[in-house]
Amino acid sequence: MNKFDLKNKTAIITGGAQGFGLDIAKKFLDSGAKVIIWDIDKNQLKKTIKILSNKNLSSFIVDVTNFKNVDKVVKKIIKNSKIDILVNSAGITGPTTQLWNYKIKDWKNILEINLNGTFYCCKSIVPYMIKNKYGRIVNIASVSGKDGNANASAYSSSKAGVLALTKSLGKELAKFNIAVNAITPAGAKTRILNQMTKKHVRQMLSKVPRGRFLELNELSSMVCWLSSEENSFSTAAVFDISGGRSTY
Repeated sequence: MNKFDLKNKTAIITGGAQGFGLDIAKKFLDSGAKVIIWDIDKNQLKKTIKILSNKNLSSFIVDVTNFKNVDKVVKKIIKNSKIDILVNSAGITGPTTQLWNYKIKDWKNILEINLNGTFYCCKSIVPYMIKNKYGRIVNIASVSGKDGNANASAYSSSKAGVLALTKSLGKELAKFNIAVNAITPAGAKTRILNQMTKKHVRQMLSKVPRGRFLELNELSSMVCWLSSEENSFSTAAVFDISGGRSTY
């Protein structure tokens, strides 16, 4: 595996106690970064801190759907540290059902976490990156944000929104040496699959020409490069990692 240089960089990873976020945290720590993981799952957060046991790792219990909570924690961090990298990884899939059967509360909850949560974190952190004239933001979207998944209209819509947010914000911040990019992974074997029906998971896998799920280290390696100084030109872009499912 390639080694990435993230020394002297401080990264915030939302949803960092599990799934994509956890593997990205491991990769960042191996690359020399100071990592601050945010998660709403208090018990899982404690387990993760204990398992990783790294002096460069710290954590906060954060509800990304609550802007006041997000902003309060950011202000605490800024008192003692800079923020160089933000990875928006917190997300849920929600129920798998037809749009007309979707409960309004479920629809709103999915968009609040996946899309508005990304907005809230960027809104709070970006001003500090502008002040420092440096930053790397990586938004974990989904291939469903490009293609749209049947029986997952809320999830697909939320991730399509993340892609549009990424493109807009990337253009707004380009002159400040702040890169904003999104990644569109296909399905991976994380806890998020437990939220879906087995039939839906099989349908997802059938669309991938590679014939397998995404490995976590494959995604975290891409995030590492996008979060590094080496990524000095790409911004407002969408990077596909779907095993050939989506080729645009």
